[in-house]
Amino acid sequence: MSVRRKLFFAMAFFIVGMGLVFAFVTQIVLKDTLHLMVESGKKNEIGEWSGPFTEFYESNGRSWEGIQTYADASMRKDKLAERSASIALLSQNKQTLLFFGDAEYNLVKRFGIESRLFADGDWIGSLYYYDKDADFTSKLRIGILDSTRVLLIIGTLGFVIISLLLAFWLSRRLTAPLRSLITAIDRLAKGGYGIQTPVLSKDEYGKAAAAFNQMSVQLKQLEEARRNLVADVAHELRTPITIVQGKLELIQQHGQQIAPESLLPLQDELIRLTRLVDELHQLSLAEAKKLPLDRKPTDIHALLKRIVEHITPDADNKNIRIELNCSSDTVTANVDSNRVKQVFLNLLVNAVRYTPENGLVRLSISAENRKRNKPGGNLLVSVSDTGAGISSEHLPYLFNRFYRTDEARDRNSGGMGLGLAIAKEFISAHGGSIEVDSKPGNGTTFTVSLPIFPDS
Repeated sequence: MSVRRKLFFAMAFFIVGMGLVFAFVTQIVLKDTLHLMVESGKKNEIGEWSGPFTEFYESNGRSWEGIQTYADASMRKDKLAERSASIALLSQNKQTLLFFGDAEYNLVKRFGIESRLFADGDWIGSLYYYDKDADFTSKLRIGILDSTRVLLIIGTLGFVIISLLLAFWLSRRLTAPLRSLITAIDRLAKGGYGIQTPVLSKDEYGKAAAAFNQMSVQLKQLEEARRNLVADVAHELRTPITIVQGKLELIQQHGQQIAPESLLPLQDELIRLTRLVDELHQLSLAEAKKLPLDRKPTDIHALLKRIVEHITPDADNKNIRIELNCSSDTVTANVDSNRVKQVFLNLLVNAVRYTPENGLVRLSISAENRKRNKPGGNLLVSVSDTGAGISSEHLPYLFNRFYRTDEARDRNSGGMGLGLAIAKEFISAHGGSIEVDSKPGNGTTFTVSLPIFPDS
């Protein structure tokens, strides 16, 4: 059963139940109230007869036997004649014990004022008193009750019908966003990634729709990333495999002994394949949060000095000056030195590669305090160059796998497009972050933030 039907039936059950309870309670209360009003008008007349009857019952051993004889001998029937009144006494079992008066017995029973008799809290019988006034008030009471009953039935039916129509409309309206969301979910399940459902409100339905839209966009991005990854890996593997295959076919066709220098191109391509597989493996471990880290207190300043010494020969070939500045007293962080070294080596190599001759590469180390009640701080390391810079449309995708700002660039000279993706995941594994700021013609700056732990 759908949610709409469940909601409608729940509201319908509540509406019908409340309508019936209201009608029933109103009828009972009105009936008792009118009866008390009618009885109070003849309280004295009824008391003249009910008192003696009750006394007789108690003195007669709690029995009505002989009541007719007692009434004929001791009751003043002339008072009834003067008032043109009649009375009827009935037992608990509705058996007639005595009847006095000129009115018809059925009129006395139907329009007479009933007064129950009690002895020691027990109901012992009912006394019906009838005269012209009682006849009028009783008929008025019955008419009011009948009219009220008809009005209650009509009003309750009208209320229930209108309420059910309103409940049906509300159930459809309240579940409309859910039905729209279910339709979108079905399309998403069939592969319609990126599908959006309208957000029609700010309540829980609206929040669910917004969350679905965000999930759908993320699934589309993941699917596109998966397809791009497969295509990029296939593209990266195709070149070395084609070279190896071509070399081997050429060697087989000549059928001559292979010179050692002929194997060098094959070895280069195998090294490239090995490096590609190794980098993809490291990247997958980092993205799955399973990258092993050997954290130790590491002097980041000393680490960067060793990296600078390593790439200085390449920088000298282009007459590029490398500066290392430190403005922080704290330069030690609890990190995996090998992983962090790989990150900064990649950033510095890229900076030297894309900085023109006579340019400048600057490394800066500074500290950033954390928020109050949080120990330690962040160590900021920025790598800036004076290269051509990167266009703004490339910046959001710079850390994606296999992404290159220049698709026409030679892969042997420009890398495979995994370095920055690996750098981002390595830094994230340490609880840090890496950001890039660049404008065409103003160079590029990468800023790495590493947390400083209390034990560092």
